[in-house]
Amino acid sequence: MLTKLLESVKPSGQLTMRLLTLDDRTQWDTLIQTLPTGCFMQSWAWADFKVLEGYQAFRYGLFAEKTSAENSLAAKNLAEQVLVGGCFFYYYPCGYTANLLFAPGAPCFMPGFEQEGMTLLLEQASVLAEKLGAIALRIEPLLAQKPTYLDRFVPAPVELLPSETLLIDLQPQTAAILAAMKPKGRYNIRLSQRYGVQTQFTTDMQALPLFYNLFWETVKRQHFFGEPYRFFINLCQTLFATQMAEIGLATWRGEVLTAVLVLYWGDRATYLYGGRSIDHPHVMASYGLHWAAMQRAKARGCKHYDFYGYTCNPNHNYAKFSQFKRQFGGTSVTTIGAHDYFFYNQLAGTLIGLLKRVKREGEG
Repeated sequence: MLTKLLESVKPSGQLTMRLLTLDDRTQWDTLIQTLPTGCFMQSWAWADFKVLEGYQAFRYGLFAEKTSAENSLAAKNLAEQVLVGGCFFYYYPCGYTANLLFAPGAPCFMPGFEQEGMTLLLEQASVLAEKLGAIALRIEPLLAQKPTYLDRFVPAPVELLPSETLLIDLQPQTAAILAAMKPKGRYNIRLSQRYGVQTQFTTDMQALPLFYNLFWETVKRQHFFGEPYRFFINLCQTLFATQMAEIGLATWRGEVLTAVLVLYWGDRATYLYGGRSIDHPHVMASYGLHWAAMQRAKARGCKHYDFYGYTCNPNHNYAKFSQFKRQFGGTSVTTIGAHDYFFYNQLAGTLIGLLKRVKREGEG
């Protein structure tokens, strides 16, 4: 599909940019799912979710001229506009003076439109930053190497998206996927089957309390930051309505032992959140549930199962559960991580304001 789109546009033509409307939703989501680096955080539904969370979302699309000779009666080409890229900017209004514009999983471009597209997006981001008081734009593109069109960006001190993940290739036959796993992974999957662990997947909001109880139990046990219940209400209501996500539950003898939230976007299924009980670890419910999720994703046409947060670093906070994920085989993939572009006028104004405040407090 991407090849057909590229054949229909003029890379040498001038790009135009505008705010997207609801009428553009299907075209935007189709493009982002088609691009190899398209991220679910740039989907229309995810932006709707962020708005529910109190963010402002600014959805900008880049358009190139498309030529068509279909109108033979007019005997001339008809110029149309085709979406070739863009960016969803997110901004959270708060009392801080050093606010940021965020663009996780962005920017997104069809090949050949990166340089001009990035220039236009930065111009628009600068306008937004001045209006909102943001000192920088933070992007997190799913790129393995930093391209030249991002030369003006510098590595950020904090990341919103995991820069390293583990991808399981779902394209081979089921037996081949199992064969590519670690022996312990295959053994524990079969062990969960012998114990009779049952799995189910649902978009019924009635499953959310079951999921959240296990999620919160895991957060307390492993001392991680955990999102509040309202976060998952907003997330699930938004994504369930578009069939972008579902909850998976693993049950043994009537007791729910493991829960996952899986998100589907393009050719990838992403294990976004999860939790497990410490009860009955011998039945290997987590292994059975992830294996069921992989088979379900494969049946939906997904090419990869993304374990999301992952690390090869034994000293990292993710090290313990990364060891579990590693039992399923897969390939570790690392992106360039978060990068910042500073708006120096806003940054200078913020610093001057801070210095004046410090001076006043010192004199007081």
